[in-house]
Amino acid sequence: MKLFPFVSALLFAAFAENAWSSGGPTKSQREETAPTGKLRVGVVSAPAQSAFFVIKDADGAPRGVTVDLGKALASRLGVPVEFLVVSSSGELVDAMSSAALDVAFMPVDAERRERVDFGPAYFVIESTYLVRAGSGIRSLNDVDHPKVRVVGIANTATIRAAGRSLKNTTIVAVKSVGEATEMLKTKAADAFALTHDALPALAVHLPGSRILDGNFLQTGIAIAVPKNRPNALAYATAFMEDAKASGVVRRAFDDAGLKELVVAPPSDK
Repeated sequence: MKLFPFVSALLFAAFAENAWSSGGPTKSQREETAPTGKLRVGVVSAPAQSAFFVIKDADGAPRGVTVDLGKALASRLGVPVEFLVVSSSGELVDAMSSAALDVAFMPVDAERRERVDFGPAYFVIESTYLVRAGSGIRSLNDVDHPKVRVVGIANTATIRAAGRSLKNTTIVAVKSVGEATEMLKTKAADAFALTHDALPALAVHLPGSRILDGNFLQTGIAIAVPKNRPNALAYATAFMEDAKASGVVRRAFDDAGLKELVVAPPSDK
């Protein structure tokens, strides 16, 4: 009984490795990964870049790590790429579940596994809090207090994890990073729950704010595809492992000015 998941994992790993080692994608891999003839990639915009968030150029075009990864995958597939820019990872899941997207990159959690299929992670995130200027909050424990007002992005892995860890305060959900930082600026919130790597660039624009040490969530940002596309999942898995090993992810981090970030290790097979 316990051998089946292990054997299945080995078979899938072999399938994924073959999807890459054979050269270009097969007809079924290309058609399942980009069924409309173009690769529709979802990305999330914010005021500053991170391993996950992108920014928009003056013409509205997205720029960042996940844009570079989406372009690289489309190039390997030999198809054009089209980006859907949204305000939160929750919107990515909704769009993928409705077949409006072919691939996205997002933090992994149990709720999302019910709706999308994940390949390997390219970065490991830790979620913590950005505390507004003038607040007496000094540690993660200080956040869990009835008088503390916490803000997070709706329908994200971070806000769900914060909700599980906080027993004495209420979290307000907003649609975007911009809304959350504005609440800190106007003192409508005391702490903003977000990934640690995304917070330094935001803190620069909030003088006196502090990033708390430690974390209440650690998970990977991984490539994701819609459910029931096994060929797409195998190809996306092989692509991501190659992108980590060949330096594609490293270059994406560096080009975004995120030279301090560490690429996730190879996934266990």
